[in-house]
Amino acid sequence: MQFVDVKTDIAFKKIFGSEQHKEILIGFLNALLELEGDTRIKDVTLKNPWQPPDIPLLKETILDIKAVDNRGISFLVEMQIRDTNFFDKRALYYTAKAYTGQIKKGEHYPKLNQVIFIGILDFNSFDGDNYLTRHLILNRDTLKQELRDIEFNFIELKKFNKSEAELESIIEKWLYFIKNADNLSMIPKNAENIPELNEAYKLASMNAWSEEELEIYEYWQIRDAGDRYKIQEEFEKGIEKGIEQGIEQGIKKGIEQGIMKGIETGKIERDREFAVRMIRDGESNEKIVTYTGLPMDEIERLQKDNVTKTFDPT
Repeated sequence: MQFVDVKTDIAFKKIFGSEQHKEILIGFLNALLELEGDTRIKDVTLKNPWQPPDIPLLKETILDIKAVDNRGISFLVEMQIRDTNFFDKRALYYTAKAYTGQIKKGEHYPKLNQVIFIGILDFNSFDGDNYLTRHLILNRDTLKQELRDIEFNFIELKKFNKSEAELESIIEKWLYFIKNADNLSMIPKNAENIPELNEAYKLASMNAWSEEELEIYEYWQIRDAGDRYKIQEEFEKGIEKGIEQGIEQGIKKGIEQGIMKGIETGKIERDREFAVRMIRDGESNEKIVTYTGLPMDEIERLQKDNVTKTFDPT
C-alpha cells in the first residue's frame, strides 16, 4: 500500500476537507482541541469542500479548510509547507476577517461566534520545544481568558519526532499520520481503534484516488519541488552575491582604512618633525602642543631625545 504525502496542500484538503468524510475533520479537531462531553464537535459544515481543481487554474486555487460546527464556531485549518514572510500576520488577518465577516453592517454583535485558527507548519516558527502551542487572549494580571472569541493553535511538525512505538495521545497519532504517511506501507496498528484516523489512512491511500486526482497531486508535487528548488537557488545566489559584495566592500574598506592610516601616520611624523624644530628653536612646550596637536608627554619625550642627541659625546 502506498500513501500520498498528507503535507501536500492538495492531499491535505482532499483528506480533511471532504464532504463525504467529514468525520475525519471532526475527529482531528476534537483530538487537537481536547474537546470532551458537551463541548465535542458533532457536525461541521464545510464552507469550501474539496473539488479537484483544473491544473491550468491550480495557481488560483485556495486550499485552506473552512468549517463551521453545530454551535456556530468557525474553524480555519491551514497546512503550510514553506516558511513565508509574515505568516503570523497572515494568520491574524484571515482570522480577523473570518470573525468580522460573520455579520453585515447593521447586524448585532451578539451574532459573532468564536473563530479558531489552526496552522500546521512544516517548519519551526516559535521559541521552545513544544510542537503544539495554543495562543489565547489573556488578562495580563489575572491570566484569565475573558475574551474568548479568537484563538490560534499551531503545530510545528519539525518538533514532532516521536516514533510509532512512542505515540501516546490521540493527537500524537494524528500528527504521526500527517507527518509520516507517505513513508509507510500499511496502516499502523495505533489507528485501528480510532475510526476517523483509520478512515484518514484509507483516504490517503493512492488506491482511493482517481486518475485525475493523482495527476493533480503529481503536478502539485512537481510544482512544490520546483518552488523549493527556486527558493534554494535564490538563497544560494543571495549568499554568493553577499560574499562577493562582502569581499568587494572589505577590499574597498581595507584600502580606505590603509589610506587613512597612511595619511594619519604621515601627519603624525610631520607633526613630530615640526615639534623637534620648535624644540630646537627654544619654543615652550605649551606653544608646541598648540601648534602641533601632539600630547604634552610626547613633546616632553621628543624634547628629552633631542637634548640627549645634542649632547651625545660620540
